[in-house]
Amino acid sequence: MQVYLTLTRRELGSMFSSMAGFIIIAGAVFLMGMSLMDMLMLLQGQAMPVPITQMFYNTGFFWQILLLATPLITMRLFAHEKFSGTFETLMTAPVSDLEVVLAKYTAAMIFFNLLWLPSIGSMLVLRQYMSRVDVFDPGLLCSMYLGVFLLGALFVSLGCFASAMTRSQIVAAMISFTMGYTLYLMSFLPGHLPVTQGWRGTLASYVSLFDHMTEFSRGTVDSRYVVFYITATLFFLYLTLRTVQSRRWK
Repeated sequence: MQVYLTLTRRELGSMFSSMAGFIIIAGAVFLMGMSLMDMLMLLQGQAMPVPITQMFYNTGFFWQILLLATPLITMRLFAHEKFSGTFETLMTAPVSDLEVVLAKYTAAMIFFNLLWLPSIGSMLVLRQYMSRVDVFDPGLLCSMYLGVFLLGALFVSLGCFASAMTRSQIVAAMISFTMGYTLYLMSFLPGHLPVTQGWRGTLASYVSLFDHMTEFSRGTVDSRYVVFYITATLFFLYLTLRTVQSRRWK
């Protein structure tokens, strides 16, 4: 456990000590500010019947942060160490492959979740412009951030896998973005399938990120969606571990 915590602190410290980390934070805060302005414009002169959480999710800036930030956060986890030659030194230390993967993933998840802290302030500002205070519920806020956490867990695991496959940070970011964007595009399937009933409609809805976040933003926590994200995250973390272990086969 001590080794795992040490590696996590090391990785998290490198994220905050680099200029790239502050650029990611600045970009995320900028997009959140744009999202806040968009929602304030929607609130002018009219009452919104939907919760603030659903308004926040419906803005395109939410998905831009998710799709762009995660590849940038994860691209250097393994690729940078492989390129700089420190990866082999790390792996010859008395640490296990699993500890390295989990520590890097944990650090990336902590950084990702810290990006969303300013959005809490945005929610509180929006509350002052809502004619109905009851549409703002702490339970809704917790449910939406659970959805954000689960989405982030999946996308960060994708980024870890992409970074473990290459020595180039740019290539890792491109692979991660491509896989994440593919999942994003699959979310449009339920609205374009000719037959929405039956197994095809059920499968499309099961992998639709839009449907998942709609439920989370309304305060509904569906165990099926939670299982989906946990299973997919563990799957890509397993692939990351196997990729790291593959160096022994070369």
